[in-house]
Amino acid sequence: MSTPHIAQKSPIVREMPAGTYYWCACGHSKGQPFCDGSHKGTGFAPKKVELAQPQKVAWCGCKQTKNPPYCDGSHHKL
Repeated sequence: MSTPHIAQKSPIVREMPAGTYYWCACGHSKGQPFCDGSHKGTGFAPKKVELAQPQKVAWCGCKQTKNPPYCDGSHHKL
């Protein structure tokens, strides 16, 4: 697999507590936007994200962002 699966054509916006998260880069996780191990064998790996404080995050849902794991509006071009 050379391109990720498009999980959805919009960002996944959530209020996140401080902590460590693993963003799904392959697009196959059933628990979007986070990794559930579905990437195994795809050549993709999750992106580790550490949030030092609670904040609202716009996670990329289309997996086409140039600024992973954050939405950069790339879904508008799909």
